[in-house]
Amino acid sequence: MQRKVLTLAVLASLAFGLAGCGYSPGSRALSGGAIGAGSGAIIGAATGGSPATGALIGGAVGALGGALTSPNTINLGHSPF
Repeated sequence: MQRKVLTLAVLASLAFGLAGCGYSPGSRALSGGAIGAGSGAIIGAATGGSPATGALIGGAVGALGGALTSPNTINLGHSPF
């Protein structure tokens, strides 16, 4: 149980930390969801859990974090690509 709580805490902090990519709430939600889903799948597989469940939870947390962040709070500038 303790491992699951720790995994969820790490996943949430990663998703919120990386969810600020983009200028509009929609683009931040999309990028946050994608990053969160990828991170969640990796963490789920690494901890012996289900990668699909990790991806669902990570994607939801990342999308929510991206939608709720402000571009003024986390602004890394325009993409070089």
